[in-house]
Amino acid sequence: MLQSKLFTKTRKEAPRDEVSKNAALLIRAGYVHKEMAGVYSYLPLGIIVLKKIEEIVRKEMDAIGGRELVLTALQRKDVWEKVGRWDDNTVDVWFKTNLKDGMELGLGFTHDEQLVNLLTEYVHSYKDLPLYLYQIHTKFRNELRAKSGLMRGREFLMKDLYSFNATEKEQDEFYEKIKIAYMNIFRECGIGDITYFTYASGGTFSKYSHEFQTISDAGEDTIYVDEAKKIAVNDEVLNDEVLVGAGLDRKDLVVKKSIEVGNIFKQGTKYTDPFGLQYQDESGQKKSVYMGGYGIGVTRLMGTIVETLSDSVGIVWPESIAPFKFHLVEILGGGDAHKVKESAAELYKALGGDDIVLYDDRDLRAGEKFSDSDLIGIPWRIVVSGKTLEGGMYEVKNRRTGEVKMLLLQDLLAI
Repeated sequence: MLQSKLFTKTRKEAPRDEVSKNAALLIRAGYVHKEMAGVYSYLPLGIIVLKKIEEIVRKEMDAIGGRELVLTALQRKDVWEKVGRWDDNTVDVWFKTNLKDGMELGLGFTHDEQLVNLLTEYVHSYKDLPLYLYQIHTKFRNELRAKSGLMRGREFLMKDLYSFNATEKEQDEFYEKIKIAYMNIFRECGIGDITYFTYASGGTFSKYSHEFQTISDAGEDTIYVDEAKKIAVNDEVLNDEVLVGAGLDRKDLVVKKSIEVGNIFKQGTKYTDPFGLQYQDESGQKKSVYMGGYGIGVTRLMGTIVETLSDSVGIVWPESIAPFKFHLVEILGGGDAHKVKESAAELYKALGGDDIVLYDDRDLRAGEKFSDSDLIGIPWRIVVSGKTLEGGMYEVKNRRTGEVKMLLLQDLLAI
């Protein structure tokens, strides 16, 4: 990808009303554009990162039997009234509107009720179960406070998976699988070491739940962490009963600020019974279906990664989700400009071209190019200049460690 042709521009400053580090860096680096508080457009660089995070999530969901679908954003009032969650006194984040014929609709903040209602037409026998259905879909929440950048949005991308099992035992078995899948996702995205399985409240979904919390001073949650066991408890449910159930000792816990990057809920039959979602077992008896809900905010995860892995000069992407592996920077000057351009173009092809390399071919000073490279945060920066050509080697900087080396082409290709 030629940087001169990429639809993006870096900025020296973020918008004055942007107080979060993650959004400020993403805006300045050209990944997102702020439309209003809690609402961001994703530019070409941002889309590449989002798609890579999506694929990591999708791979883990498919591996445990998940099947992808896409449900509608527009929600019917009568469906949500069956469990009492249409009422603004119960759920205070609805965006609601009216069609021209007067019919009232909502924009989905989650999709539990809609999917259960849909499955009443598809699940009748024990042979129809289990089902593990998920989507990566835009959600809408009318948040009163949207000051945390991508980490608390009014419009955001979320992966939500819903499990449907014939028995509680089967649900428990799946629950253990998704715990592992979630930690695999966070590890692959570069934040596994600072993300903890956390005991928490269920909110509007269920009495209790489990969260995955990433340590950050920018977080809105307070958790108590057992660093040896990699388990934490949200302060909202910190009591002796929870500690005993989690196998934790209060004296081993340290208090941390954190960002919730995922949550999982056992919902039992709370939503399936009101809709009459039942199956007929092998003996012909009607039985309730057990349900669970499992969420990861994909855009929130992107913001969390930037918030926790950036440094004083810009973003530091893990290679797994970086928009490109290499940032190739040509530095022109003197009488060797043609030779530099020719060498940079050859290296661009040798490294793998468009999907692997962002090639900074812009007519700018070296300092500006280097500053932009640090801000954008691609894992490896390669400099081609008259000076490097003289030595027959390439200047390579590791964005994460800051280490700079001179490498031969064969060593560069082995990175």
